[in-house]
Amino acid sequence: MTTSLTVESVFSLALWLAGAASFCVLGAGAQVPQRFGWKLELSRLSPINRKLMWVYYGFIGTTIVAFGVLTLVFHDDMLRGDRVALGLAAFMGIWWMARVTVDGFVFRHSDWPRGRQFLVGHVLLTTTFVAMAAVYLGLVAWRLAN
Repeated sequence: MTTSLTVESVFSLALWLAGAASFCVLGAGAQVPQRFGWKLELSRLSPINRKLMWVYYGFIGTTIVAFGVLTLVFHDDMLRGDRVALGLAAFMGIWWMARVTVDGFVFRHSDWPRGRQFLVGHVLLTTTFVAMAAVYLGLVAWRLAN
């Protein structure tokens, strides 16, 4: 029995991994308040700004959960190239690419806390964001070309 590696099989696996990666990103994100010292840092803000930070944090987390769930639930629809699923994949790919762009032009690694764990974490997160953008946008490009 031979298994042929096709573009579709590669994207199928890549979608499963992208869906799972969303939950890995959440695991990293859940550590941000403690590791970045938000208790002290946010205490310096006015109440409205402190609340805004927590609301933004929650909305971003909820969006990442939705990306993971929607990718896993609509895996086959995305792979088939259904229009709505491709639109969703395009949005998710653009969202992750925007996150990478912000990381490159707004944040600096020197802004991060010091230490090898933060260097490794930053590299792993950025690599994951690039990979997810590539999966979603690559899938869209492939489906639109075929």
